[in-house]
Amino acid sequence: MGKTHIKVDVKSLKKFQQNLNKLNAAQTQQFTESAVKELAARLLRKVKFRTPVGQYPAGSGKMGGTLRREWTVGEVRKTGGTFEIDIINPMEYAPYVEFGHRTANHQGWVEGKFMMTISESELQADAPGILQRKLDKFVKGTLGK
Repeated sequence: MGKTHIKVDVKSLKKFQQNLNKLNAAQTQQFTESAVKELAARLLRKVKFRTPVGQYPAGSGKMGGTLRREWTVGEVRKTGGTFEIDIINPMEYAPYVEFGHRTANHQGWVEGKFMMTISESELQADAPGILQRKLDKFVKGTLGK
């Protein structure tokens, strides 16, 4: 049986290794924070869209939409190996709209809108694809094409 010779050009592999070594902790930290912020922004958009707006009679002087306008995003925190960010609504009645509540006369029940619960579930389902696209873009941009 004859011998087979294989030639391998390792220049591109060495270049890839050099680029990989260039990645530092600051870049990966920045990427992770950026990803967390993007997910938070997407969740904020979803929950705002789902938040009901109060309807008041004309001339009442009241304007709906306060609950929707009050949603905000907190600061990114790192706890151990986990990054966290809060979606906040400071309105005291936000939990009642989210989960439901008894009527004023305690004779009935107003169903919750579950605006955060549903939005969070949707984002959980979408997150792997979003993060994969973001990671692919990061790797291509950092390590070269």
